[in-house]
Amino acid sequence: MIRLVAVLVTVTSCVAIAHAQQAGGVSRPISEPLLTLDDAIALATGSAPAAEAATAEVDSAEAGRRVAGLRPNPALLVEVENFVGTGPYSGVNGADVTASLAIPLELGGKRRARIAVADAEARRALLARTIVQADIRLQVTELYIQATAARIRFAIAEDQFRIASDTARAATVRVQAGRASPLEQERAEVARLNAEVDVDRTRRLADAARTNLARRVGRPITAPLDVSILGGPTGGTVGPPRPASSAGTLALAAAEAELATADAGVQLARSQRAPDLTIGPGVRRIEATNDVAAVFSISMPLPLFNNGRAAVEAANARRRRADAQRRMTALDVEQQISDAEVDVHNAAAAARIASGPALSAAMEAARIARIGYREGKFGQLELLDAERTLTETRSASIEALASYQLARARLERLTAPAPIEGN
Repeated sequence: MIRLVAVLVTVTSCVAIAHAQQAGGVSRPISEPLLTLDDAIALATGSAPAAEAATAEVDSAEAGRRVAGLRPNPALLVEVENFVGTGPYSGVNGADVTASLAIPLELGGKRRARIAVADAEARRALLARTIVQADIRLQVTELYIQATAARIRFAIAEDQFRIASDTARAATVRVQAGRASPLEQERAEVARLNAEVDVDRTRRLADAARTNLARRVGRPITAPLDVSILGGPTGGTVGPPRPASSAGTLALAAAEAELATADAGVQLARSQRAPDLTIGPGVRRIEATNDVAAVFSISMPLPLFNNGRAAVEAANARRRRADAQRRMTALDVEQQISDAEVDVHNAAAAARIASGPALSAAMEAARIARIGYREGKFGQLELLDAERTLTETRSASIEALASYQLARARLERLTAPAPIEGN
């Protein structure tokens, strides 16, 4: 029966597209390729500002990694002594000149710790880009499903309007032949007008859904959409949800990346407690004897006021916060996965029911009622009731299939695996 619904969906969608093209005065070749979901995702990923921002963040993190590996620059010092004084030291003729280099020496593993922080931030940026791509995929999938479902609803409304118009014409013929009362003609005309209003309403909704999808992919959508995306669940009985686990998911990987960055920050803060040395080898020219002598200086800061302990405590606090957030994320993700799995199972059951024997029976009942009404075997009320039941069953089927696919997409986003490091 799911295959029957897929056929119905395909046929009605093609009818809707043809009518929409005629209404817009646009002639397109029938062989125009479909815009598949994967195509839409690729277009959106290439044009989404969020993806561009995430890529820029990765580039920034990689540049930061290169900066972290650089050693501090030396400084050139020039000292002039014994000039602009009194007596023999007046002017600059008696000045002694010393030129030296101040070379900082990082101690305590500062450079190694700085590189570790930069590496952790680079991994976090790569993971954030993967998360953005997964979010874009979910957003486009939801919009694609909504646009496809809206297009099919429009097709169903057009089909019902066609049937209502045929019924109104048949009622007119019956009234003119004296086989029915004018009341029957009035009821048929009311049903036709309501169907026409429904066509306008569903057309606007379909156009809005298509526009939203076009806005996300970054270009107008002229190609038809792939209606097979609304296929129903396969298999038989729906079993109980499997135990939810957050292990390996993107959300937990992001929390673990934050914890790794905080760990690296703790090591960096500890390394900062070790004072650095600055050595200054140089030469001095003594003006009085015109001799040259070597000089050497060494300096080290005294940690009297800031010994780095407060920075280490702050880094440890950030690390504890990141660890707590990781544990909270694991609990939240497992709950979200569990809820999403229940939603998928419920939506699958609803899709099977809505697209199963009920739809088949409604279609057959409407077909028999139309034939019987034309042959005078059934009254108008029976026909209208059968058509209304078919419309409601069709709508319920499309809603159930769309809900099922949306629930699946959200579950896939929650369980999306984190990229393996190095790939």
